[in-house]
Amino acid sequence: MLLGVPEVTPRFVGIDVLGTGCRVDASVSVMRYGERSDVLCLADEVSLYANTRLVLGDVVADPCVGIRIGARTIVNVGAYLSGEGGLEIGADVLIGPHAKLLSAGHAIDEGDWIIARNRITRARIVVEDGAWIGAGAIVLEGVRIGRGAVVAAGALVRQDVPAGMVAAGMPARVLRARRLEGLVDPVGAAPAASRRSWRRWLGRG
Repeated sequence: MLLGVPEVTPRFVGIDVLGTGCRVDASVSVMRYGERSDVLCLADEVSLYANTRLVLGDVVADPCVGIRIGARTIVNVGAYLSGEGGLEIGADVLIGPHAKLLSAGHAIDEGDWIIARNRITRARIVVEDGAWIGAGAIVLEGVRIGRGAVVAAGALVRQDVPAGMVAAGMPARVLRARRLEGLVDPVGAAPAASRRSWRRWLGRG
């Protein structure tokens, strides 16, 4: 085994579906309650590195709630993935060390002065194919990270990042489109909805 690279793992306690060739470090932890057996699913060749934390908590009956990770995605050391509100990670995604994807939180403007007594808020996070979430980045509930988008290290993401864009900062702002070889106009290459988003972020109308 290469130093730090998990062994191929045929089964892992707490993971409902484990595709072929997955590598899950022995230090990965899963927090979950309830009897559902369809809430934590890994496609083929997913890698979860040391001290990754997968949190499902008291998941509700909504079929969208849970954690689903696409083929060949790599989750680096110390990442925290919350599926309480639903977390869908596509194929070929890179999740950097100590990144946090938080699909649940607490209401702060209603109910009790003590935050822990207020209702839990939940909203699904989607990370589309080929995206990269940098080291230490935080993605909050309800956010969609588009296909091939980049979230810089240490960013705090509170709103969607369109496909092919680079976002950075606290709070994160979209800075520019990725420069891809052979792709002269990345705006023209995107679907119509994404083109509008890109033009808005880039100040192009």
